[in-house]
Amino acid sequence: MTLDSDPATLVAAIEGRARRVETPCGAGTLVWRIWGEGEPLVISHGAQGAWSHWIRNIEALSQGRMLIAVDLPGHGDSAMPETTDHRGNAQAIAAGLQQILGDRPADLAGFSFGGCTFAHFAAWHPEQVRRLVLIGTGGLDTPLGEVMLGRVSGLEGEARQAALKANLLGLMLHHPDSADDLAQHLLLVNARKARFDRASELVLPDKLARILPEVRVPVDAIWGEFDRPHPAPHLQEAVIRRSHPDCDFRVVAGAGHWAMYERPAAFDAALLAILAKPPRAARV
Repeated sequence: MTLDSDPATLVAAIEGRARRVETPCGAGTLVWRIWGEGEPLVISHGAQGAWSHWIRNIEALSQGRMLIAVDLPGHGDSAMPETTDHRGNAQAIAAGLQQILGDRPADLAGFSFGGCTFAHFAAWHPEQVRRLVLIGTGGLDTPLGEVMLGRVSGLEGEARQAALKANLLGLMLHHPDSADDLAQHLLLVNARKARFDRASELVLPDKLARILPEVRVPVDAIWGEFDRPHPAPHLQEAVIRRSHPDCDFRVVAGAGHWAMYERPAAFDAALLAILAKPPRAARV
C-alpha cells in the first residue's frame, strides 16, 4: 500500500501493523501503538493531533527500533488525564512507559505540544529518558508567527476542501501541494477526537523555556525551515542553547511546522542521524 491510497485505508493499514497497548490514564486508558523491535523511540504528536501525525515516518523509524507512538491524554483514543496540566500528563506517560518498558529508558521525540509535554516529563522522570528531541516546539518565548485559520464548519464540497487546505497552510504546512487529501483527512479525524483544550496555555509563551533548565538528559532539536507558528529556527536554537549548549539543532529545508509530514525523507534522515550518536552524559 502506498501513500497515494485512500487516506482512511492507508491509516487503517499502518495502524493494523502496530501492537496496541493501553495503560492507566485518568478514568480510562492511555493508548500506545508499537511497531518494530530494538532500542525504544517514543514519539508524540501536536495539539489536536494523534499518533497519525507521524504517518509518513513510521516505516523508516521502526526499522531496527521499537517505535512507540502515544496518543497524548485527551487526544486520539486516549482518556483525559487525572489533572489537565503537565503533571497529569507526565503521570500517565510515566505509568505507561513503566508498564511497556520497565526500567529501560527510551529516546523521546516530541512534536509541537508533544515536545513541551515530553520536556516536562523528562525533567520529572529522567530515569525513563535517554535523550529528548524537540520538533517545532513552542514555549521558548520567541516571537510568534502569523497563524491564519478560518471556519470549516457548515462548508461543503469544494468550499470545505479549500478551507481545510487553507488552514493546513495557515498553520502546519508550507507548500500548497503538501496539503493533500491525507493531510486534510488527518486534520478532520484528529480534531474531532481531541478533547484536551489547554494545550496553548500549557506551552505559550515560555513554558518550554522555563522547564528546559530542569531537563538533565541531552536535548536536541529539529525545525522546519518555514515553521509558521514558531518561525526563524535560529531564534529557537539560541534559546535552547542557553540551557543545552551542546544541542544538535537541525533544520529541514523546505518544510513548515509539520516537518515530518511535509519532508519525511529529510526529516527521518535528520532524526536518525541524531539518534545514531551515543547519548551525551546527563547534566548534573
